[in-house]
Amino acid sequence: MSEELALRLARFAWLSRQVEVHGDVLPWSVLLQGFEFEGDRVPLVSQQGIFKPRLLSLPLSIRSAVDSQYDDAHLPGGQLHYRYRGTDPFHRENQGLREAMRQHVPLVYLHGLMAGRYLASWPVYVVGDDPAGLTFTVQVDAAAYPLPEPADLDLGEARRDYVTSTFRRRLHQRLFRERVLSAYRERCAMCRLRHRELLDAAHIVADRDPAGEPRVSNGLSLCKLHHAAFDNLFITVDPDYRVVVRRDVLEEEDGPMLRHGLQELHGVVIGLPRRGEWLPSREGLEERLGRFRRAG
Repeated sequence: MSEELALRLARFAWLSRQVEVHGDVLPWSVLLQGFEFEGDRVPLVSQQGIFKPRLLSLPLSIRSAVDSQYDDAHLPGGQLHYRYRGTDPFHRENQGLREAMRQHVPLVYLHGLMAGRYLASWPVYVVGDDPAGLTFTVQVDAAAYPLPEPADLDLGEARRDYVTSTFRRRLHQRLFRERVLSAYRERCAMCRLRHRELLDAAHIVADRDPAGEPRVSNGLSLCKLHHAAFDNLFITVDPDYRVVVRRDVLEEEDGPMLRHGLQELHGVVIGLPRRGEWLPSREGLEERLGRFRRAG
């Protein structure tokens, strides 16, 4: 195995460990610190979107910033557009990514969701180059599969189409979570728990519903317990932003978790975002309250 391939595989193993700790949305500080390889520190990012550390001859990662001027796009048919560095097709970074495409080199793709937070996906491959449009075409592969040999490249196309489409859905889900948690200052709207790892973005109108748009106003930041209770209609929130607990749950006798975790929330006003456009949709809460009452 070449030293470059060994480094790339070490990078994937390190990323897997970071995802176990942080989830698949990783902080900039972790990516910048990077991992150790044979006594050298290898970061995953720099200020450039196309990043090549000194130990490698070709890029290691590509990054889309939250406020990127490059406006990277998601295309129909399960592919991604990644904009060139600048407008010169022969810039050394664009040339490096072009050579990575020719050699079928596996990269890491980091998509900025919020300031300092990136959704990580790997391996990804550059599969197209459009100098006139100043863009590369990128596909995501499945980390569970071995890296393909050149003779097997065509066999992986259908799989990469599917995995890239799945990545795009995951991107929208993570973006919704990051925006909702940020709006609620990373705490549960009901119990005020502040541990990010235990928080979810709950949909008021389900995302499978045509009206269930991934907007902050269609979400609530809830801890795991209250998210499960909310989804299963044990509790809801009325249009005046008060918690409503189902009558049979209020009358039930159980341990302290039921009493303190659910029953005592009845009638409590939830914590709310500061910005008016982020407030929970009253129409969505009214519709959900109707379903809650029918279920009760």
